Amino acid sequence: MLPEYGRPVQELLTELAELKAGDLPVRGGKVTAYVYDTGRPEIHDAAHRAYAEMLEVNMLDPTAFPSMVALEKQVVGAVADLLGGDATTPGIFTSGGTESIMLAVKAARDHWRATTAAGGTAAGNSAPGDAGEGAREGAERAPQLVLPVTAHPAFHKAAHYLGVEVVPVPVDPVTFRVSVPAVEAAIGDRTILVVVSAPSYPQGVIDPVAEVAALASSRGVPCHVDACVGGWLLPWLREAGAEIPPFDLRVPGVTSISCDLHKFGYAPKGASVLLFADAALRRRAYFASAAWPGYTIINATVQSSRSAGPLGGAWATLQSLGRDGYLELGRTTLEATRRLVEGVSAIPGLRVLGRPESSLVAIAADPDAPGGAIDMFVLADEARGRGWFLQPQLSYAGIPANLHVTVTGVTLHGVEEMLKVIAESAEAARLAGPAAVPDGLPELIASVDLEALDDATFTELAASVGIALDGGGSQGMAVVNAVLDALPAATREAVLVRFLSAMYS
Repeated sequence: MLPEYGRPVQELLTELAELKAGDLPVRGGKVTAYVYDTGRPEIHDAAHRAYAEMLEVNMLDPTAFPSMVALEKQVVGAVADLLGGDATTPGIFTSGGTESIMLAVKAARDHWRATTAAGGTAAGNSAPGDAGEGAREGAERAPQLVLPVTAHPAFHKAAHYLGVEVVPVPVDPVTFRVSVPAVEAAIGDRTILVVVSAPSYPQGVIDPVAEVAALASSRGVPCHVDACVGGWLLPWLREAGAEIPPFDLRVPGVTSISCDLHKFGYAPKGASVLLFADAALRRRAYFASAAWPGYTIINATVQSSRSAGPLGGAWATLQSLGRDGYLELGRTTLEATRRLVEGVSAIPGLRVLGRPESSLVAIAADPDAPGGAIDMFVLADEARGRGWFLQPQLSYAGIPANLHVTVTGVTLHGVEEMLKVIAESAEAARLAGPAAVPDGLPELIASVDLEALDDATFTELAASVGIALDGGGSQGMAVVNAVLDALPAATREAVLVRFLSAMYS
């Protein structure tokens, strides 16, 4: 509610502190998802100051605020230099990985449309004989996006917004890398883009970028590398001694790559960079409109007006850490990851999925362990009760439910404590047994017309089985995740939408 009269600043800050008291901590390393911590307060302080300095600069019009152009050139240039480009590599500074991915898909879609309508071969597709026929077919048949089942949901979101059909491709059940033959079989006459991950978020493994990019190139199809989580990490891990396969713009056939700086670049949210192999494809990502009597509209991103605060924060973080700082963070991150993988493998009843090539680790139950498999959702609740947040991941496409840990620069200081908590939580979960899902609840939810329920009714339904919308209640989050895990993906999505709607009602 808007107050009748303005309130004192200190009173506002006090209220903010009270509201944040229930939040997960963003520093210290006990939250193993969503936040990235260097363990160096002075770096974060520099970023916050620069963020505030650029807060009111509007990135809508680069001719009005040349400072943002200078900063963006420096930030994009730094990413290009690290990922196989040079000073001429075209790129765009965006608000995050989802926006970078959205623009990459838009660029590929518009390239496909333009070349198909022109009667040429669009992204390796067999084009119709004349421009009119090509335009008609393009309007009638949705373009397709080929991606691994482990690719980030941001690609599904981009496809949903942009009218593109997703063609999912299976991954190897042991390595969790995308199957190259399956990619080849999936490429068709409507394929606009092939996607690979470096690494994929769920298990932290790198898809066979060189093989897929070569295949895509042979068919005339652009290839995007989703390095949102790994783009600013993998090069430093390589320098620190890790074996990292080629994945960036140096790889023939890679036409674009996304890299988030608010992840392992440790910049404030939201900061990401999308690089292209050539400027013509970058121009496909832009939007311009002169079809109105107001000011000229030309946007490099999905947003129009946006603060240059994140750009200033990203620039300051890169400049404050420098190559030496990032290399040291890479060394400590690599050491912490190796220690975590070794430690988890020694805990009875647990295993690490695949062989993580980055600092993303997925921990699952050992189905052959004596006494039965540990319920990973119960383990997550036990760990949270001990002050640690381990991110639950539901089962999908044959991949079992697991817990995700993102190892950052600060993790090494607390990795032994984390392993101790995981071991204690695993034993507690073993004794507690699986989450107590009410009989028939998943089947009931699957049969309910969720669209027919208003938010109040949905909230009552959740509360009736002990589930609170904030994740509390008599059952905790384990039962919520267990119920979701028992549902097909489409029903999971419908339930999550209702949860979010009811939470904000």
